[in-house]
This record gives sequence, C-alpha cells and structure tokens, in this order.
Amino acid sequence: MAAAEFVAPTLKESDENEKNLPGLLGKEMTAKEKYAERMKKLRDLHLKRNEARKLNHQEVVEEDRRVKEPKNMDARKRRAEYILKEEALKAECEANGKNWEIEKLRNMAADEAEALDKRKRSKMNPDEGFSSFEQATFRKYAGLTKQIKPDMEVYDRNRAKAGDAFYAQAGTVVHGVHKDTPEAIKKMAEDVQKQKEKREKFSRRRRHDPDADIDYINERNMKFNQKLERFYGTYTKDIKDNLERGTAV
Repeated sequence: MAAAEFVAPTLKESDENEKNLPGLLGKEMTAKEKYAERMKKLRDLHLKRNEARKLNHQEVVEEDRRVKEPKNMDARKRRAEYILKEEALKAECEANGKNWEIEKLRNMAADEAEALDKRKRSKMNPDEGFSSFEQATFRKYAGLTKQIKPDMEVYDRNRAKAGDAFYAQAGTVVHGVHKDTPEAIKKMAEDVQKQKEKREKFSRRRRHDPDADIDYINERNMKFNQKLERFYGTYTKDIKDNLERGTAV
C-alpha cells in the first residue's frame, strides 16, 4: 500500500492578530520609524532617571542639614516666627493708636494667660544672694512678715481705739496708747525660739576638713582619692588598718 503524501497545512495570516501584538510589533511602521520610537522611549527613561537622581540628591542634602542642626532648631524657628508675627501685630496696634498689651490679652485664652503668668513668676528669683546688709535685713523682714496671719477684727478695734496715734508721725505721743496682750508676747517668744533653733541647725558646707588625714598633694589628687575611697574603701579598710598598725604581711 502506497504511503500517503504529507501535505503541510497552510497558515492564514490574520490582520486582527497582527494588530493585537504588543509594542511596536502591532503597528504598521517602517524600521526607521520603529527605531525612532524606541530611541524616544529611551530618552524619556533617561530623563526620568536623571530627575529621580536629582530629587534623591536633594533629599540627602536636606537630611544631612537636619542632622547637623541643633535638636531644638524647630522650636527656635517657631519662636522666631512667633516673635516676627507679634512684632507685626504690635506695630499695627501702635499705628492704630491701640494699647498692645490689652489687645494681646483679648486674643489670649484664660488658661494660656495663667500659664504665661506662672512661667514669669517661676523665673523670678526672690533670693539674689548677699548684696548688702540693708538688702539682707529687708529679705529677713519680708520672710518674717509673710508668715504673719493678722486678725483683722483686732486690727480694726485697735485702730479705732488708738485714733490718730495708730499711724504715728513726727511729734505724735504713742507712750501708753498700746499695750501688748499676753498672747502676742507668747507668740513673739515662740517665733524667736524657732529662729534660734533654725540658726543652731544651720551648717555651712566646708570644702576642707582640718581634722581629716592629709593623703593628697593637691586638690585634684584629693578628689581622686575621695572617689577611690567611695568605691573601694570598704574592700581596702583591712589593708589600710594593717599598714597603719604595722602588721601587714
């Protein structure tokens, strides 16, 4: 039996399939046009890459600037902006003939004003140290009078009883007008006793103890020896005692 001849099937080209191919394959373009299109896409990719590189470099520079800035730089900027805004509003109020302090308080909440006043009072230092004996005496007087809790009824009664002599002036006779009560004298005695006890408890810190052993050559060496004693004194006590007694092995 003779073998049947093989006949290859014919492939029908479809215009629709060619149009559905991706990219430039589905377009009816010449080779030169396809090359130009590919070069255009390549140039676009280069431009996008350069733009991304530029933005990345800007972010790196900005991050490096933020790292080198002080930690409170943001707070300082906000403070500077607030000062500039406040100066502008102050100049505007002065130009309109208004009181800046009153206008400022009108635009401020009650809790904010209270917090601002509290911060101002906390920055005030009532004790500025010794400047003169007069100032020291005044501070002592202010501290003592602050502790007094007056009885206003007794005050008004004594003022009515003394008359003009209550507020004595030059030439006013005050002898025999006022007599201290036993309660007031007792209160004054107790206050004097408290001041005496407070002075006895007061002790100024001395930098140098004349009774201590001198085991240093200068102040820096003294500090170093004190640190050694603080950290290792409990472990080296027996060795030091033996060296002082002469019984060290």
